[in-house]
Amino acid sequence: MSIAAYARASDTGKKRRRNEDSYVVAPPLFAVADGMGGAQAGEVASRLAAAALEDTDSGSLSGPERVVSLIQEANRRVYERAANDPATSGMGTTMTVALVEGEVVTIGHVGDSRAYLARDGGLEQLTEDHSLVNELLKSGKLSREEADVHPQRSVITRAVGTDPDVDVDAFTVGAAEGDVFMLCSDGLTDMVSDEDIFDVLERYREDLDRATKALVSAANRAGGEDNITVIAFAIAADGGNTVRMPAQADEEDTLTRVPAPTVDTMVVPPEHVEELFVEPGSAEAEAVVRPAPISPAARVRLVLTMLLLLAIAAVLLVWGLVH
Repeated sequence: MSIAAYARASDTGKKRRRNEDSYVVAPPLFAVADGMGGAQAGEVASRLAAAALEDTDSGSLSGPERVVSLIQEANRRVYERAANDPATSGMGTTMTVALVEGEVVTIGHVGDSRAYLARDGGLEQLTEDHSLVNELLKSGKLSREEADVHPQRSVITRAVGTDPDVDVDAFTVGAAEGDVFMLCSDGLTDMVSDEDIFDVLERYREDLDRATKALVSAANRAGGEDNITVIAFAIAADGGNTVRMPAQADEEDTLTRVPAPTVDTMVVPPEHVEELFVEPGSAEAEAVVRPAPISPAARVRLVLTMLLLLAIAAVLLVWGLVH
């Protein structure tokens, strides 16, 4: 088997002011990373993780061993940066990786970015979200409908870079001619249903560049609450010609460096999932929506503004006493 075609699309979305998603498109290796953290830390985390995949020599390793080794190296780099740079303390990133080797595709996974397989008229989610909502769904505390709108669906239970070691889910999938694999951040899956994702992949199966762009557009039409990144690649029998994605403008040129005003992802270990559970729609549920952290520069501006107001008030008070 070989890679017949591949494409990617990434967009800031409608609510964020910068794109904290990063991706790797280096056949036979593909990956999506969705960063988290205050200010620019999420962006730093995802890019460090992506760079680790691209420049790490895995030696003779292959399959799950190679993928796990790559993600662990990404974890080491993100964790060390966070430990040594106070501005990025606590940052982390999801990471979902696909490695194509002959008739096998190895998937490596941490967090809630996903891998899918479109085959024989159906779409299968290959990865399992490492998230609070998924844990509650599996335990029967939430229905699928409640999970889709739960206010804590951004809480993940595992991430790259938040601890010295990371537990990686890694497994292999047999590849067949005509398969289309897709990796994506939750900016797509929170906005677009699996059924609609499959419809787009089927409609544009012969044009993956159009498929990835259509999926990003669908997420934005649905609200674009988060950054959206989609990678798709198709499998062909050996001897097929690889169709590369067309050249696209780098999204970096369009990004601003202002902290996003939306709620960011947070990481909670699985053993504390029960402590955070709240009923959807309750007062406690509303309380989990917290503003983004205030940057150091913003704090300085706030302090200066307060001091100025106090000085004006003092002058007015003295003037009033004199007159």
